[in-house]
Amino acid sequence: MKNVFVDSDIIIDVISGRQPFAEHSAKLLNLCFENRLNAFTTPVIIANIYFVLSKVVDRRLLRQKIKELLGFIDIIDVSKETLLRALNSDFTDFEDAVQHFSAVEYSKINVIITRNIKDYRHSSLSVQTPETYLKTLNQISDEF
Repeated sequence: MKNVFVDSDIIIDVISGRQPFAEHSAKLLNLCFENRLNAFTTPVIIANIYFVLSKVVDRRLLRQKIKELLGFIDIIDVSKETLLRALNSDFTDFEDAVQHFSAVEYSKINVIITRNIKDYRHSSLSVQTPETYLKTLNQISDEF
């Protein structure tokens, strides 16, 4: 089974219905919900999602949506070592560096899924948009 790291923009797209991105992001999260993909993220992303969306989404609804996500997205650690690696990296965006090194340290992850490809140009992992990743899955396996 494929192990994917889900960046915050993917989840924000789905919860907020942000067009034209929500469709592919929702398809990706649905594959995770159906256990056809293993999804991972960090506590930082969950906190960022809550912070960003609490300004535009009812907080009670937002909490419910996050609880639903936590039913099928696993949370990986952000360690002191992760933070130091991020600080010492060539990444221009510190938060993205933290996400990248968290994913790297959790060696089971194959790909980071984000719409923010440019900030991950120093990634040692594959970085793909939901649309590109879904196309790749369709070419690789008939099960998707």
